[in-house]
Amino acid sequence: MPPRGGAPEDCCILYGEKLITIGNPDTAQDQAYVLDIPRVRRAFDRNAAAYDAAAVLQTEVRDNLLARLDWTALAPRVVLDAGAGTGRASRALARRYPKATVVALDTSQRMLQAARRRPAWLRGYARVRADAALLPLKDGSVDLILSNLMLQWCDLDRVFAEFRRVLAPQGLLTFTTLGPDTLRELRGAWSAADSYTHVNQFIDMHDIGDALVRAGFAAPVLDVERYTLTYVDVRRVAADLRAAGAHNATMGRARGLTGRRRYAEFEKAYEAYRQDGRLPATFEVVYGHAWTPLTATAGRSDGSSVSLEDLRRELSARRRP
Repeated sequence: MPPRGGAPEDCCILYGEKLITIGNPDTAQDQAYVLDIPRVRRAFDRNAAAYDAAAVLQTEVRDNLLARLDWTALAPRVVLDAGAGTGRASRALARRYPKATVVALDTSQRMLQAARRRPAWLRGYARVRADAALLPLKDGSVDLILSNLMLQWCDLDRVFAEFRRVLAPQGLLTFTTLGPDTLRELRGAWSAADSYTHVNQFIDMHDIGDALVRAGFAAPVLDVERYTLTYVDVRRVAADLRAAGAHNATMGRARGLTGRRRYAEFEKAYEAYRQDGRLPATFEVVYGHAWTPLTATAGRSDGSSVSLEDLRRELSARRRP
């Protein structure tokens, strides 16, 4: 199943130098929703070598997302790992589905180069450098798409439309992304220091469900888990985020260096969150799951979501003949 435009190693379809808007900003001044995508890509390129060591949260969430596949009885022919990074999830998918073609897709060339360092027999997947909103794959050619903590950097409607296009009937999309409570301490501390944006504005779970329905997915299932990482001081918080590629890419960011006085005000404001001698960093992680319908009929018209228990019942029913 070669992608459109050449072999996987040669594929490169990117936004170029465009900006994207995530969510629905209330005013033109709400620059926390508007992301500088070239800056995002450069940040991940720059931190590819250190990413795995810093990606504690990403690893935990990825393992939980993969474990949820135990609830399905899939036998996919083609699996897409969208936002594959250094290929850890791709390797796990190749082990889980040894008869499938696994495609590791990312916009960061250096992330994919890091994924390539393992011997081919350990990798077990193809690498494609491309944009998730411009997938170089044929219509209906994929049976399973997994995406771990990529969607917060994307235009959801464009990406979900592409996922819907390439998924075969009764194909599964399973993903994680970040919700609006993520890094609330960091956002609050910076708001006490200046009026610039320092943290992305993340999209609410219900809006993500609406986007899935607009794209034609059936009965989206969404739930939220919250994680709290703790640190000795605020500099460790910032260092961890940078090492994991999470630089400030909002268009409302300050363009110059942060002065000592302003940074001291930020540090003082963050100290108000200290508990038991540690500073917290909260992450709201949205887990999502949706199927493509057997026919061209779209999913629920009301855009509602269902609970995790509903998901378990649904998947149990699918297993029964």
